[in-house]
Amino acid sequence: MKQLVYLVLGVFLLFMLQGCTSGGEAPAPVQSIDSEEPPAISDWLKTSASKVKQEKPITLGFSQLGSESAWRLANTASVQDAAAESGIHLVIKNADQSQTKQFEAIRSFIQMKVDVIAIAPVVESGWEDILKEIKQAGIPVVILDRSVNVKDTSLFVTTIGSNLYEEGVKAGKYLIDRMRNETGLIRIAELQGTKGSTPSIQRGEGFRSIIAAREDMVITQSVPADFTEEKGREVMRSFLNVPPDERPQVLFAHNDDMALGAIESIEEAGLKPGIDIVVISVDGSRKALEELASGKLNAVVECNPLLGPQLMQAAKEIMAGRTLPKRMVPPEDIFTQERAAEVVSQRKF
Repeated sequence: MKQLVYLVLGVFLLFMLQGCTSGGEAPAPVQSIDSEEPPAISDWLKTSASKVKQEKPITLGFSQLGSESAWRLANTASVQDAAAESGIHLVIKNADQSQTKQFEAIRSFIQMKVDVIAIAPVVESGWEDILKEIKQAGIPVVILDRSVNVKDTSLFVTTIGSNLYEEGVKAGKYLIDRMRNETGLIRIAELQGTKGSTPSIQRGEGFRSIIAAREDMVITQSVPADFTEEKGREVMRSFLNVPPDERPQVLFAHNDDMALGAIESIEEAGLKPGIDIVVISVDGSRKALEELASGKLNAVVECNPLLGPQLMQAAKEIMAGRTLPKRMVPPEDIFTQERAAEVVSQRKF
């Protein structure tokens, strides 16, 4: 009986073994073309689409105030280069020193729904309403180079740029030291920048805060020259068109371009810039440092135009939801004739 049972089990096992190994593998189920993709691939595609969306380039709208000087051209180039290096899509519009054009550019950025708006304002005043429009559109704002005079500072995230007041202070301290042994009235001519602009206001205030310590130092002539070489040349001519005993002994120019124009007018008048008239400027362009090395300029206060990298980093930080300081200032220096030769070759503008 046991042998019969073993025989039946053996036949059954043999049959099962042949069914598993003969006739090839059972055909795989046919998948319909219209059927959904396997879950793993579907999940991967969803993740990739989300990643692509997250990595969409930041769009930055930049309202540049103009192209009035070598400093401004270097500033624009720095922003453009930094945007390209950072992978940020930059939309830049030049206002040609017109606040009206800046407002037009900003409204176009709002319509484009850019991610961040940066503004280099022509003048300090008149920004409250347009900044409120930007805020209502939900677009963060960065103020570059200059400042805006608004009561509600929440209308912008941060300001990136020089301490313009301190630049005036540095110019004033240099002059006090330079003229420490001079006696009698010291007449100072001042070439202001664009009227109402932050550099013109703050550099002038900083300079005055220092020379006020010397009663014999008097600003006898002060006229806006719009930060341009041509206007600097023209206004300086008028400064010198006075009797010799009323001519200035010092010129404080709010930027290099005006100083360079003024130097030409000083030479036209038969005077030696840097000797007959002490010339102090602000910016630190290569051309100004060359004149400093040649002795035609006496001191140049540095104002760094290369703000592009800081602006791009700020845009990234803002889009990542991080908090930024309300003001960011780059390190800067003052150059004298003794140092001019060593720094002129290092200048990028």
